[in-house]
Amino acid sequence: MPRLRQVPRDQVSDELTLRMYSLLFGDRDPVAEPGTATGTPGDWWTVFALVPEVMRHAVDGFALYRSRSLDPVLRELGQTRAGWARGSQFVYSQHCKSLRALGVSDERIRAIARWTTADCFTPVERAVLAYTDALVLHGGRVHDDDFAVLREHLSDEEILELTYITAMYEMHATISRALRLEYDDRDDPIVEVAAPAGESARDIGADISGDG
Repeated sequence: MPRLRQVPRDQVSDELTLRMYSLLFGDRDPVAEPGTATGTPGDWWTVFALVPEVMRHAVDGFALYRSRSLDPVLRELGQTRAGWARGSQFVYSQHCKSLRALGVSDERIRAIARWTTADCFTPVERAVLAYTDALVLHGGRVHDDDFAVLREHLSDEEILELTYITAMYEMHATISRALRLEYDDRDDPIVEVAAPAGESARDIGADISGDG
């Protein structure tokens, strides 16, 4: 379950939120009867409905997709890699589907996770993936040489769009993980594996070195 309260349809008065509920869930109350056409629970929407201004800001961000100059495959490569790099099952999964809808092969979609050693990406796609890693994994610290390669392929306008949209989806990935929304409602995989009974405390390094 999400970490924040969800807003049932009968508690929504904001016009945009009601419109999004109808678009995604039909006549259902998405809290009582969750589920979207893509298979997600849909709780991203029901939690964002807590603050209509946040919902509006997010939906306005999605509108950036319309009539943009950036190649949609490059846009989705950035978003998919951002989801993978930030560890968001939700963002990664949704944008794998978007790439598939754009005709990108499953082989290339799977290779996004290991793009540095994959040979199925074009030079401009590799530049976009490298730039995405700099945005997400290095906090925007982009090497001048890498940026120069990106500029060989994309205009200033396209780079700004790519930067803004990719960073926006890193934000969504981070929010989804923090609030345990959609496919990011899962336990942290890094937990202590218990030792055998009676061995709960042990200096393993001392054992290996013979100092124990």
